Amino acid sequence: MKRHSPFAIANIRYFIGFRVLFNCRFYYPVFTILFLDYGLSIEQFALLNSVWAASIFLAEVPSGALADLIGRKRLLIITSVLMILEMALLSFVPLGNMNLVFWAFLLNRIFSGLAEAMASGADEALAYDSLQEEGIEDHWPHVLSVMMRIQAAGTVITMSLGALLYDPTTVNAFFDFLGQPLRFDQQVTMRFPLYLTLVLASLSCVTVLMMKETGATNATSSSESYLREAVRAFRLTIEAGGWILKTPFALTVILFAMGYDHILRMIITMNSKYFRIIELPEASFGFIGSAMALMGLFIPKVAEAMVKRYTPVENMLWLSALTLTALCGLAAAIPYWGLLPMALVPAGLQLTSFFTSHYLNRITDSSRRATVLSFKGMAFNLAYGFIGLAFAVLMNQLRQSTSVTNPQMGQALIEDTAFTTALVWFIPYTCLLLIVAVPVARHLLRHRRMHRQKG
Repeated sequence: MKRHSPFAIANIRYFIGFRVLFNCRFYYPVFTILFLDYGLSIEQFALLNSVWAASIFLAEVPSGALADLIGRKRLLIITSVLMILEMALLSFVPLGNMNLVFWAFLLNRIFSGLAEAMASGADEALAYDSLQEEGIEDHWPHVLSVMMRIQAAGTVITMSLGALLYDPTTVNAFFDFLGQPLRFDQQVTMRFPLYLTLVLASLSCVTVLMMKETGATNATSSSESYLREAVRAFRLTIEAGGWILKTPFALTVILFAMGYDHILRMIITMNSKYFRIIELPEASFGFIGSAMALMGLFIPKVAEAMVKRYTPVENMLWLSALTLTALCGLAAAIPYWGLLPMALVPAGLQLTSFFTSHYLNRITDSSRRATVLSFKGMAFNLAYGFIGLAFAVLMNQLRQSTSVTNPQMGQALIEDTAFTTALVWFIPYTCLLLIVAVPVARHLLRHRRMHRQKG
């Protein structure tokens, strides 16, 4: 007998729980200053995050292929263990020895990147296959919608609480209110968000252990050698890549989504710098992040309605309009009011994620689903790495030209001027991508109709 509610399936509930526990992290609102307060420099911060991106890129597709071969649950168990290790490193590394601190952060970034790569395709594939076994895979958009809304609520809680716990003044005021004489300095309170995230990591491991592997996986038996598994994983990776290249709709979805994702993600990465430019107080950053996360309570419902009402082509046009509107508003950098176009950026990212997952899962066979989703993640991170490097080069050029043409400016003003000028360049860059992508997509899909089908 088929179940009518997808949430009656245990794997679906555990999938949502894992996503929330894995992605809602208390230290996100203080991410950059966390590195600096441990004693690292801005240059080391940039280097460590480059290592993080490289780890994701190198592990993305092999991890997806391994998920299809050895089982999605096994890979998710490894993912949750890596999260525990990455958080434990920062939670307990002693301060004072900067070489030790740097190596702890380096391992943290590697473990974090590997965990991100391993989780990106395996959890979705396991959940979608669980729906497929019950014959209700058409409920996937609703599952995504509910998951994203719950995750948004969790993000609001963790970001707000994490920022408060990071501030020793707030923590000490809380204990004063309780009548307790306890006092904490920054070196102690900066670990509080890490401790709480370590608890979430442990709970994510428990959640994964309660999942059940689906029958659709090609998990290998324990008697097979690791070398043979590696060869099969490589072959599956090549086959999945060939399938994407031979499937115009899948290739088009990944290319367009990659374009939106890397632009919007780059903006999100720099939002704290932008908030300073538009004269918002730093104390408001955490609350702004929480407020934007609240959009995740209704954006998934909007996306769910859009995939039913509009064709994939129409949804891509909506995303293009939203992205360009946001970029034009950001380029103006209007004090205070510049917050409004920034609010469109997370909305665009959530729509991109929803559409990509829905359309790719709809057309991908279960045997290669995790690998295909991992290809998507690899493409996204490759584009993100490119735009990060390009933006760094652009900033360097603009900073030099601004200092030459305006030698009377102070260093801080030169930096702000270069930054706002660099934001303007996102507009022609996005237009150029669309000018190239639209004719290519029309050529790829000229004999297909899937891009015109709703649902």
